[in-house]
Amino acid sequence: MITPVLLCGGSGTRLWPLSRKSYPKQFVPLLGETTLFQASAERLSGPGYGAPLVLTNAEFRFIVTEQLTEVGMDPGAIMIEPEGRNTAPAVLAAALWLERTDPDALMLVAPSDHVVPDPAAFRQAVTAGEPAARAGQLVTFGIRPTHPETGYGYLELAELAQGDAPQPVALRRFVEKPDRERAARMLDAGNFLWNAGIFLFSVRAILDAFEAHAPQLLAPVRAAVETGQTDLGFLRLDPAAWAAAEDISLDYAVMEKADNLTAVPFSAGWSDLGGWDAVWRETPQDDRGVAVSGAATAIDCDTTMLRSEDSGLEVVGIGLQGIITVAMPDAVLVADATRAQDVKKAVAALKDKGARQAEAFPKDHRPWGWFESLVLGDRFQVKRIVVRPGAALSLQSHHHRSEHWIVVEGTARVTIDDEVKLVSENQSVYIPIGATHRLENPGKLPMVLIEVQTGSYLGEDDIIRYQDDYARE
Repeated sequence: MITPVLLCGGSGTRLWPLSRKSYPKQFVPLLGETTLFQASAERLSGPGYGAPLVLTNAEFRFIVTEQLTEVGMDPGAIMIEPEGRNTAPAVLAAALWLERTDPDALMLVAPSDHVVPDPAAFRQAVTAGEPAARAGQLVTFGIRPTHPETGYGYLELAELAQGDAPQPVALRRFVEKPDRERAARMLDAGNFLWNAGIFLFSVRAILDAFEAHAPQLLAPVRAAVETGQTDLGFLRLDPAAWAAAEDISLDYAVMEKADNLTAVPFSAGWSDLGGWDAVWRETPQDDRGVAVSGAATAIDCDTTMLRSEDSGLEVVGIGLQGIITVAMPDAVLVADATRAQDVKKAVAALKDKGARQAEAFPKDHRPWGWFESLVLGDRFQVKRIVVRPGAALSLQSHHHRSEHWIVVEGTARVTIDDEVKLVSENQSVYIPIGATHRLENPGKLPMVLIEVQTGSYLGEDDIIRYQDDYARE
């Protein structure tokens, strides 16, 4: 059995404003109807594959379960990283968990934010690498380069791979990101692949590799797993032990030192969507290289992408060439396509000036649904709140604000102090300052309400929780 290990804790700042720290690119439907995380989970499924083991952080744990459920998949173990420590501790934690639960498993480690247009072809590549992995090899999947890319590391094969069919080839070494001249030479040589960061190995083989090449990680990561706390079906790794683990990638910790390496070349299409230029390449274009998404219109443009993420916000480009425009309800990016990798500089600049758009998504996702701010004043705020069927907000109170709820879709079950009542469409209810209250959706469809807050302080930290179905602090 192959256990997919999905890594989904990154922030994806190079795809701002659609990808932000509070809701990064793996959870966004960048291409098509499903999210990158959902597509990754579906790609690594089928006969011979077990339920996915997911490593993420506390903020994303309910998003992970919700998105897997949406595509009809039952999640396996979900491990919560107290803080990001890079890929080596994450992979080691997954291996130590599987050592206890399925020691004979093969681990297929993959980021959750890549695009592979042909999932069946990728599974064929995994099948090609499986015998080597079962024989104790550390197998990595490399992408046949299509151009001299400087944004990726490379894999140098010991020999030229023959034909397009995936087949294991001995791997000579890992190569750091090159400059353009060196990347062109490697492309011409024919025995170099892009390093996709996707690996297949047995639990025993990777644990042996850590013992040989990164033994300093074993004690803290093992302690983090063994003393972790089970919480609503999640395993929270122990924070103190986890913090003692070195922040290091799997490549640096193990792969660049190991001598039992095998690569499987893959040429059926792949992208890590590492910038808006990559999204443009993966988006359908007209004969002038123009890609439009959502409420966008291009007039006399070339090699340009126009994207609107708000149906009420029309984006129009006239006479543009080599321009990327991405419009969100609260932020708009306009960039020269050749400067796509510099978008992270914009995020840094916004953080320096204290703009909430740097990291916060317009929709604030919660375990029970989501909300967005429609209007914000000095002493009032208007929100739209959407509660999933059967979900409930925490039993809570506020020191500094009162709230007025107007139900616009569905029916709400509302608790105010000792009173519980149903509030239907076009009905409203008032929650005074200091009142203990709770909002639930007893129906089978999403419930939508408008919340009007008034008070001297409207921050999200003005919440005292007395009971919470999602064990939030």
